[in-house]
Amino acid sequence: MTTYRHQLPQLQQRLFLTDGGIETYFVFQEGRALPYFAAFDLLRSEEGKAALAAYYERYIVIARENGAGFILESATWRASMDWADKMGIDAAELANINREAIALLAALRRRHESAHSPMTISGCVGPRGDGYQPGALMSVDEAAAYHAAQIRIFSTTEADMISAVTMTNASEAIGVALASSDAGMPCAISFTVETDGALPTGQSVREAIIAVDAATGGAPAYYMLNCAHPSHFEAMLEKGGAWTKRIKGLRCNASTKSHAELDEATSLDAGDAAQLGRDYARLASLTPSLSIFGGCCGTDHTHVAHICREVRDAEGARFAAE
Repeated sequence: MTTYRHQLPQLQQRLFLTDGGIETYFVFQEGRALPYFAAFDLLRSEEGKAALAAYYERYIVIARENGAGFILESATWRASMDWADKMGIDAAELANINREAIALLAALRRRHESAHSPMTISGCVGPRGDGYQPGALMSVDEAAAYHAAQIRIFSTTEADMISAVTMTNASEAIGVALASSDAGMPCAISFTVETDGALPTGQSVREAIIAVDAATGGAPAYYMLNCAHPSHFEAMLEKGGAWTKRIKGLRCNASTKSHAELDEATSLDAGDAAQLGRDYARLASLTPSLSIFGGCCGTDHTHVAHICREVRDAEGARFAAE
């Protein structure tokens, strides 16, 4: 039974955390081979499920110690049909993987949630193509039809919401938002941002958010930015504007490298965790709507701990109502 589907606690004025770069963590820090960078492969064994549970619990400790909420994001970024086909996984097994991903998070919530640390379960949806390159763009209808299968499965579980992460273009984001609405699921849209502060298509974040809201009647509960270092988009947020109030969360890279450089990297660039925390605090002061903080490529629980501490120190008065 879902807990927060009709009233997401992260929409209140309180500090929420989420996890870091799950794929880069398991590949570079645990030395696991993830086919096609698909963390959902871990859900295919009991040992892999245990590793995932341990991964989430590192972050849960940070949230609980700081009285912050936590968004449990499922390891299903690649768990859609095109990627499953590449791995020889049929539709029935894929559906079970998506259900297992949410069941794992629901068990963690039952063990660890408290009044001071509410925990939202989010079904993670990734792009049909690459999260760095837009590739062949789908129409809105094509995107909605493609993502609807995964979203419908999440709607039958304890998932409270959908998070569409590393969206590279507005059309696919619109499709996800419409499919989520059709399934009765609130959603968050998180856009991949390049070093120039724009989407990989060249469209500005402002234009993308306005386009998605216009096409869906403002269906997304909120927006996030991901897969870029804060220095890549700080100037954009500094300019402000009413549209920035729709941005509620950040999942930044630790590295200042471009996506092309990261694609070619053979080792992890974990950046400077302490500096990343200070960068987040500065962005939070620029954009008061920001209250959800996690990481993307190259980040782990140590980065999120620094982010949490720096944001709380800088913005404590804003989150005092917790």
